[in-house]
Amino acid sequence: MLRLTKLTDYGILLLTHMAADEACLFASNDLSNATHIPSPTVSKVLQALLGAGLLESIRGAKGGYRLARPAGEVSVREIIDCFEGNIALTECNLDDGECEQLPFCSTQNNWKRINEAVRGALDNISLKDMTEKDFMPVFSLKKVLSISSIDSSSKENYEAA
Repeated sequence: MLRLTKLTDYGILLLTHMAADEACLFASNDLSNATHIPSPTVSKVLQALLGAGLLESIRGAKGGYRLARPAGEVSVREIIDCFEGNIALTECNLDDGECEQLPFCSTQNNWKRINEAVRGALDNISLKDMTEKDFMPVFSLKKVLSISSIDSSSKENYEAA
């Protein structure tokens, strides 16, 4: 089963809450109260988001946290990457993936394409999208024929055109 960790879920929840009022500075305790996430967990998540450059921290009595960029410019993939690392559905899609089956695998290229499709889909969903209650992601997957799958008569017709 593919599942995001709770910290990732909390990160998206906190950022979505903050994106609803981008001009506001948010105190950690206020975010905890608004989202019902325990305060120590909120602090941990905020520190991770700060370290990833997704938040800015303003010190002082009237300080707090705010988005580092407009919500429309922050992708869900960036948030997931902050907590989970690069998205890799299979071992061969990890940056340092060393799958034992690699020399014998007939599906590696397809898994790479699928992994890129998932990454691309998450890149195309912004934090601003996540603030919309009726948001419906629309994805378009295109199946492209490889030259080797076209029979030779079709290939000759294609080349003649």
